[in-house]
Amino acid sequence: MSDGEHPGLLPVPRVAGPADWHGNAGTPGQWPYTRGVQPTMYTGRLWTMRQYAGFGTAEDTNRRFRLLLAAGQTGLSTAFDLPTQMGYDSDHPMAAGEVGRVGVAIDTVDDLATLFREIPLDRVSTSMTINATAGILLAMYVVVGEEQGVARTQLSGTIQNDLLKEYIARGTYIYPAEPSLRLITDIFRFVADEGMNVNPISISGYHIREAGATAVQEVAFTLANALEYCRRAIAAGLPIERFGPRLSFFFAAHNDLFEEAAKFRAARRLWARLTRERFGADDQTAKLRFHTQTGGVTLQAQQPLNNVVRVTVQALAATLGGTQSLHTNGYDEALSLPTPEAATLALRTQQILGYESGLDRTVDPLAGSYYVEHLTDRIESEARTLIEAIDAMGGAVRAVETGYYQEAIGQAAYELQKAQEDGRITVVGVNKFTSDEPAAPNAVPDYSALEIRQRASVAAARATRDRDRASATLRAIAAMAAGTGSLMPAILDAVRARATIGEISDTLRQVWGVYRP
Repeated sequence: MSDGEHPGLLPVPRVAGPADWHGNAGTPGQWPYTRGVQPTMYTGRLWTMRQYAGFGTAEDTNRRFRLLLAAGQTGLSTAFDLPTQMGYDSDHPMAAGEVGRVGVAIDTVDDLATLFREIPLDRVSTSMTINATAGILLAMYVVVGEEQGVARTQLSGTIQNDLLKEYIARGTYIYPAEPSLRLITDIFRFVADEGMNVNPISISGYHIREAGATAVQEVAFTLANALEYCRRAIAAGLPIERFGPRLSFFFAAHNDLFEEAAKFRAARRLWARLTRERFGADDQTAKLRFHTQTGGVTLQAQQPLNNVVRVTVQALAATLGGTQSLHTNGYDEALSLPTPEAATLALRTQQILGYESGLDRTVDPLAGSYYVEHLTDRIESEARTLIEAIDAMGGAVRAVETGYYQEAIGQAAYELQKAQEDGRITVVGVNKFTSDEPAAPNAVPDYSALEIRQRASVAAARATRDRDRASATLRAIAAMAAGTGSLMPAILDAVRARATIGEISDTLRQVWGVYRP
C-alpha cells in the first residue's frame, strides 16, 4: 500500500529525517507537557492499573473487584448496566432484558454499598463510567462513604459525566443539552466546594474513537468538548482555577503504535496551549491528565487469542504516550463479558509492561524521534484546525445540534470499514490468514435470574424505607430543578432517604424533559 492510502491514518514519510522535524521536544513536567505531566513519570511511579469491570448484581461485581485487587490491580473502574446509565430502575418496563448485562445494576445506595463491600474507599480510587446519572452515583458514593465513616475528602476517583460525547457517539443521554450542562457545572461546583479528591468529569474521546473517528478527530472533538465545559463553568461563576486542575480525559489506544503514542503527546501539548491562550489557565489546569483503554472496536471474534497481541501493542502505545491510568481489554470481549482468566491475563499484560519492559527506566523514550515528533506536530496542527472550525460554527453544542460531529465520524467509519472489506487494510484472522476453526463459546450468566433478583431487591428497598421522607426529598429535587440553585444537596438527601436512581431521574425528566436528536 502506498503512502496515504490507509483510511484514518495520516500519510507519513517512508524515511523520516531532519526535514520532517526540527523542533524541541521540551522537558518532562514542564509546559507544554509534550513529554509528560510529571518530571519523573514512570521512573517515579507507574501508571494506575485500573481494570474496567461490572456485570450482574452488586454482589457479582464485588467478587470480580476483589479478584482483580488480589491480582495486583491498583484502582477500580466500574461499568454500569444500561438501565442504571439511562435512569431506570431494574423493575421498570424499559429495563426488561437489560438488567446486569453490560454492567452492574445499581438501584439504591445500598446496592453501591454492596458493590464496595470489604473495599477500603479511603485507600482505593474508583472510576465510574456514568454520564446522565453521574450526579446521582456521585451522591451515592458520598453517602456510602458517610455510612462507612469515610469523609468526603478521603474519597478519590473519577465520574465520567461527559454528556456531549453521549449525544455524539454513545447514546446514554436523558435530558436536553442545557439542563445537562447545568448539572455538570453543578457537580464541578460541589466537588470544588467540598474539597473532594474526585475528578468531576472525564472528557471522553474513547467513545468517539469507538464510533469510527480518526486519531485527529478523537483529539479535536474531545478537546472542543472540554473547551465547552470550561466556558459553561466560567459563565456560571466558577473561576477556572477551582475546577480546571480536576478535569480529566479518557482516550482510546488503537493498533498503529507510533501514531497512537504521538496522539497522546499531541493532545497533551494542544490542551496546554489552548487553555493558556483562551483562559489564561495556570499550570495545573494546563496539564492534561488522562486514562486510556485499549480499543474495544479492534477486538475480533475470529481467532480471539490474537487480541492478546493487539491489546499489548495498544497498551504499549498508551504507556509510551504517557497515560496516567490504563485498562487493557480481555481477549474474549468480542464474544462475551471477559472470563476471570481473560481479565487476569489483561492485567498481567500491564504488569509485564510496567515491571519487565524497561518503561520505568526513562521518561518519554520516543522524544526526538523524527517520525514520532513529525506525527505529534501533524496531529496537533490538524486537530487545532478542526477545533477552530467547531468554534466558527458556535462551539461544541452547536456542532452536536447541526450533526457536524456525527457526520464526520460516520464518514470516517465508513471509509475504514470499506477498506477492511475490500482488503486494502489487513485484519489478521478476519480478511487474511483466516481459519475455519470456530471460537470456543464462553459461559454466560443467567441474566433472567439476575433480573428477577434485582427486581425483588429494589421492590424490597421501596417497601422498607420511610416513604414520606423519600417523597419529600423528590419534591425538593423537582423544586430545585425548576429553579436555578444547586441540585447536589437535594440529590444527596434523596439518596440518604433511599430514593432510587429511577425515581430521582424521573423527577428530573418531569421538569426538564428528554433529549430528542
